[in-house]
Amino acid sequence: MSRSIRLLFTVILFALLILVRAYGAELFYDPFITYFKKAYLNEAIPEYDSLKLWTSIFFRYLINTVISLVIIYMAFQKKGLVRFSIKFYTAAFVVLSVFYFALLQFEMINGHLFAFYVRRFLIHPVFVLILLPAFYYQKKLVRAR
Repeated sequence: MSRSIRLLFTVILFALLILVRAYGAELFYDPFITYFKKAYLNEAIPEYDSLKLWTSIFFRYLINTVISLVIIYMAFQKKGLVRFSIKFYTAAFVVLSVFYFALLQFEMINGHLFAFYVRRFLIHPVFVLILLPAFYYQKKLVRAR
C-alpha cells in the first residue's frame, strides 16, 4: 500500500474517532456526561445502572481500540506493535474499569477528579495519542543504532 493511501486512510480513521466522540452521548449510556460537565461540585453522583454503564463503556472502548489499532498498523505496518498494543489496551481496560467502578461504588469519597480522568481514559482514544509517538520514538532509536 502506498504511503499516500495509508495517510489518507489514517486521516479517515482519525475522523471516525472524532465521530465516536461527537456522537458518544447519543450512542452510549453515560449518566456522568452532564454530571462531570457542571454538577459534580454541588450534587451527589447520579443514579446509574452498573451493568448498562459497564457494557456501554466496554463497547465504546472497543470501538476506539479497534480504530486505534488500525491507525497504529497503518502508521508502522508491524504486526508486533499491534500485538503489543492489543495487550496494552486489554490490560488498561481491566485496570481502569476496576478503578472506575470501585470509585463509583464508594461514591468518589476521595474526590471527583480521579474518577473523571479514569473515565476519560476509558471513553476517549487517549492511548493512541500516547502510543503513536512512543512507537515513533522507538523506531528512531532503533535506526540510530
